Amino acid sequence: MTDLSNPRLPGGLPDKRQVAASFSRAAGSYDSVAELQRAVGGELLSRLPAGLTPRRWLDLGSGTGYFSRALAETFAGSKGVALDIAEGMLRHAQPLGGAEHFVAGDAERMPLRDDSCEVIFSSLAVQWCADFAAVLSEARRVLQPGGVFAFASLCVGTLHELRDSWQTVDGLVHVNRFRQLDDYQQLCAASGMRVRSLEVRPHVLHYPDVRSLTHELKALGAHNLNPGRPGGLTGRVRLLALIEAYEGYRQAEGLPATYQVIYAVLEKTV
Repeated sequence: MTDLSNPRLPGGLPDKRQVAASFSRAAGSYDSVAELQRAVGGELLSRLPAGLTPRRWLDLGSGTGYFSRALAETFAGSKGVALDIAEGMLRHAQPLGGAEHFVAGDAERMPLRDDSCEVIFSSLAVQWCADFAAVLSEARRVLQPGGVFAFASLCVGTLHELRDSWQTVDGLVHVNRFRQLDDYQQLCAASGMRVRSLEVRPHVLHYPDVRSLTHELKALGAHNLNPGRPGGLTGRVRLLALIEAYEGYRQAEGLPATYQVIYAVLEKTV
């Protein structure tokens, strides 16, 4: 286990203890509402370089183990490690298999040996890490020379419809904050690894109403975890005002929720 004792993280990102607790609570409901997560992870899998034959891979931020099992199928005969900060997710995933080892740990301080993996796969997890430079440093340390770190994350612009609708209601922090694309680009360029690819692509989901969106975010454990978020229950007047504001975004398919997804593949050259 790693130290989770940082009481206040820079940049307004959530305390990782709260992230771990929230995703642990969501372990049982996560897969039932994880349409975005499955789509993004599948896209990230397709971006892995052809011809990879790792003996050991790491699913970083493995969650319910959905992609640990996919990696086990992709790399038949290999051995895998599923690592997550949320112990509830690991307890849910372990009986389902996929990985050889299930490890509770922090992406910023991985409890893994140097040069121990040839592929690190991380889908929609590192956006919760306050120190992404540390994540990249740890990935480089854990990878063998020639190894690949493929990650998908979220950047600024994610859930902008929900954020902007709340801004018209009370101006408080109701939606999780994410890094700028420029930050990801600069940190990856300075990581000591070769950037094989890095791009951002929007992924839009549609919902019949606001409650369906907020219910899904809660079931995923990805509801508002930011410092400065309002406490207590949302009053009826504010909720009605939110619904009215969000209705301005309605499309023929329903209410849109846009996720700005970064896909990156890095290679450890030495």
